[in-house]
Amino acid sequence: MARVVMHVDLDAFYASVEQLKHPELRGQPVIVGGLGLAGERGVVAAASYEARAFGVRSAMPLTRARRLCPQGNFVPADFAAYRQASREVFRILTDYSPTIEPLSLDEAYLDLTGSEALLGPIAQVAAGLQARVRSECGLDISVGVATGKVVAKVASDLRKPRGLVIVPAGQEAGFLAPLPLSRLPGCGPATIARLESFGIRTIGQLADMSEPLLGELFGKYGRVLHAHARGIDPTLVEPPGEPKSISREVTFERDLLDQGEILSTGRSLLLDVAESLRGQGLAARTVTLKLRYQPFDTHSRQATLPVASDRDDALLEAFVKLVREHLEPGRPVRLIGAGVANLEAPAIQLDLLEARSGPRSGLDAQLDRLRQRFGPTAISRGTAVQHQQKDFRRDDIDAVSSGDG
Repeated sequence: MARVVMHVDLDAFYASVEQLKHPELRGQPVIVGGLGLAGERGVVAAASYEARAFGVRSAMPLTRARRLCPQGNFVPADFAAYRQASREVFRILTDYSPTIEPLSLDEAYLDLTGSEALLGPIAQVAAGLQARVRSECGLDISVGVATGKVVAKVASDLRKPRGLVIVPAGQEAGFLAPLPLSRLPGCGPATIARLESFGIRTIGQLADMSEPLLGELFGKYGRVLHAHARGIDPTLVEPPGEPKSISREVTFERDLLDQGEILSTGRSLLLDVAESLRGQGLAARTVTLKLRYQPFDTHSRQATLPVASDRDDALLEAFVKLVREHLEPGRPVRLIGAGVANLEAPAIQLDLLEARSGPRSGLDAQLDRLRQRFGPTAISRGTAVQHQQKDFRRDDIDAVSSGDG
């Protein structure tokens, strides 16, 4: 029996939610990720199709988006609203398959293999899903169906918005062949540039290349590219596993020289990471720092803890030391990030100072409960600065896919 994999992708999701929240914005160019301030830093999180008509795209610098679309409505990201809207969509998806792999708040794979007897013909199922999401959530969704994840994803993106493309078993290579390399997931600008230097411009031409040559050019990734170009992708649709790392970062509205402000921002991010760590019942052995100077000169540093921890004080001590040792005085900082890695179940033994259940750990738990009840900016340790969330988090995906929230 051929596999049936469905890829669903909400169209211009963040911008569409903003248009639902604010009916006066419907039909207007909406750009999510900015506060409407001239010279604001950062990138576009999402753009409505009306804004895309002016050339605005996700991940574009806000300054460029404002030049392309000065009449656009620039709005800050509202992740509380996006989580709620996503939760409603995922609730619908669970009626179609028990096996769902969320990729973000607005994108997921479903395994529908063997479901035709229960749900009906796949074309009918996909069209019904689109209609139901539109009726119950007010949002449009594009759907691609194929025997594997890569082809299903290409199919869902082909006819947006509200696209529906089904690639029958055995027709994967022919479907992909005429498409440009940019349509193939994982085929980024550097890979495309190198392939084009060999005269390769379509996925079909890539499929016709010899696998040994691609392996020589790109290593193991070259062999994966060769298989994907022929529509071969045996990877399973799988719910999220345990996270391998947790991180947060922020791009400053202006380059910063003030080391106190840089450190305060980093502390805020690290505390957010620590709360997420505890929420997932994990501890970390490694604390990470990311600094980006002008012009896009990025440095990453890390420190290993003697014992895995989920406590604010232990993680902050390591992070602050990293900042003080590696922040270069006199260099304007564009971005700072904080994170943890090498995650494991929290240690239950005593450390040299106190048990994990001691007063400091208890304070962490109390602060977490207050933020959960009154919002993320309700209370924090020290003078850490709160910053607006501008991208989805693993916590968000876990919450919407599990129905929590």
